[in-house]
Amino acid sequence: MDRRHSNEAKLGRSNGISGRVWSTFGSDRGGSGFDGTAVTQADRAVEEMARARVAASGLPLDVLGEEMGGGDAKSANVSGRARMIIDPIDGTEEFSRGIPTFGTLMGIESNGEIVAAMVSAPGLHSRWWAYRGEGAYRDGTRLHVSNVTSLGKAMVFTTGTGPSKNAHDQAKIRALLDAARSSRSFGGFWQHMLVAEGAIEVALDWTSKPWDLAPLGIIVEEAGGRSTNARGERTIYTGQLVSTNGKIHDEVLAILRRSK
Repeated sequence: MDRRHSNEAKLGRSNGISGRVWSTFGSDRGGSGFDGTAVTQADRAVEEMARARVAASGLPLDVLGEEMGGGDAKSANVSGRARMIIDPIDGTEEFSRGIPTFGTLMGIESNGEIVAAMVSAPGLHSRWWAYRGEGAYRDGTRLHVSNVTSLGKAMVFTTGTGPSKNAHDQAKIRALLDAARSSRSFGGFWQHMLVAEGAIEVALDWTSKPWDLAPLGIIVEEAGGRSTNARGERTIYTGQLVSTNGKIHDEVLAILRRSK
């Protein structure tokens, strides 16, 4: 089996899992207090389904997941054995409130590099995927980032400036928002997919785990954009992900680096 078909098989074993989330748990979203109980049940159930399919496939594939762990979550796997990194439900707050912008995120990591990825958002009736060197797609349509060439003409989405961030980081994010033509605070996977689709130019996550980020960068890159941390490093292991159409990436990083 060649590498492309191998990666298709690895993603395919988990394909359709997230499609069962909304129908299974959509009527039980954490109760009137939004305490997260139903979300926890759904998170674990989705990850268990993914792990069961991987085990049944016989593929030489490890799994790192948000709910059940499975390996080092602080650095890339360079053992030579591929692993699937999965976030069973990204956007748990949205899920718990019945907002459809949640999704299942999967990335295949091989020799320290994400080589294949899928984002499935059943509430949005959409699926995005990419294979390294072969483009990015939404529901079979190839994606391309926008042609905007300056931040002053760009639309920027960020994870916001809430109390989870310190004052210094809040100032950096506000400086980026102020430099854009238009901005919104809307974190999570969808903002990065909007960059890949060319609908917006910048997406910023600031305090995330590798399973929150694993499939996002390759989809943006295969659509012609760039995804790095604030230092310009291509990694999912430092908590940050800055995705842009590529044309204004350096301008965005310069703001994030110089802001006090």
